[in-house]
Amino acid sequence: MGLLKQFSKEYSLFLAIIAFFGIHHFEHALVQSTAGNLLGLGILFAVIIYAAMAVAHHAEMLAEKFGEPYGTLILTMSAVIVEIVIIVIMMMHADNPELARDTIYSAIMLDINGLLGIAAIIGGLKYGEQPYNVDSSNSYLSMLLVAIGVAMVLPEFIQPEFHQRFMMFNVVVFIALYIIFTRVQLKSHKYFFEYKEASKERCDDEGECHPHEEINAWYHAFNLVVSIVVIGVLAEMLSLFMGNTLQTFGLPLAIGAVGVAVISAAPELITAVRAAVDNRMQTVINIALGASLATVLLTIPAVIVVSYVVGMELNLSLTPIQTMMISLTLLVSMVNFNDGETNVLEGFLHFILFVVFAFLLFV
Repeated sequence: MGLLKQFSKEYSLFLAIIAFFGIHHFEHALVQSTAGNLLGLGILFAVIIYAAMAVAHHAEMLAEKFGEPYGTLILTMSAVIVEIVIIVIMMMHADNPELARDTIYSAIMLDINGLLGIAAIIGGLKYGEQPYNVDSSNSYLSMLLVAIGVAMVLPEFIQPEFHQRFMMFNVVVFIALYIIFTRVQLKSHKYFFEYKEASKERCDDEGECHPHEEINAWYHAFNLVVSIVVIGVLAEMLSLFMGNTLQTFGLPLAIGAVGVAVISAAPELITAVRAAVDNRMQTVINIALGASLATVLLTIPAVIVVSYVVGMELNLSLTPIQTMMISLTLLVSMVNFNDGETNVLEGFLHFILFVVFAFLLFV
């Protein structure tokens, strides 16, 4: 009875079901007009964001249950799965070989410059400086440099006839990289991704930390999966309205990629802001840099395999502007995240890069 009562409060799930049947029933009429497309796009986008907040809630509960770094790993994996599902669905409906590239690029800009920048500003205003384990930021950034360089910069220097072979090679390499990095993160070097002083786990006098027994992991895991599936179903409908709207107003297709990145990053942003307010900058670092790394290491193999199976063209090579923006982001990150503390200035620098990224969408 307790679980049923708790499930009855999953308002985002019920709203998503209502939105699905409502939009599905009126879909043919809505796509016939500009106002209808805007209405369908607005409703679906709002409902998906609300569902993403449910993903954040259930991932947070699991994070509290299992502690760090398991918590943020669950959250980032959830967000990346949402991103992969939406990208694949939109790739199936749109003839745009750059969609995956633009979405991955947008996700990195949102996670590192938007999410981390906003969190550092909020935390800096409240606490001045917020400490974290510098080993975590160094590990994430070195992996990001290698992954982005190999998958999104190096293809520009490879002969076109070898692109397909190189992309399939990347699938194997990236999966291996993610498995190795996850093992390091959870086993051999788990302490790299923890900051004990900021931990809120329940620990006894001997320093042994215990899980939160009152949190039902199965319940939250089930609802986490259901929420992700719901987002995927709604995203398929969203892709139609988004494509029509962008075409009607002559907007760049990159804005659609940003929309996908915003949806996938919504759970992370909510959790990161809460962590910054609670002076848990280690959680913010794990979320922002971990999500960026997971996006590159998992999304790229997924879209390569899908494009190969269904015979779609795929272009992952960054444009010169994108290459410059990611280079600036990683360079500033290496300078800022080498002392184990964040402040308002560091957050503001990243947020400025995010503003530049948004401006360049229309240039």
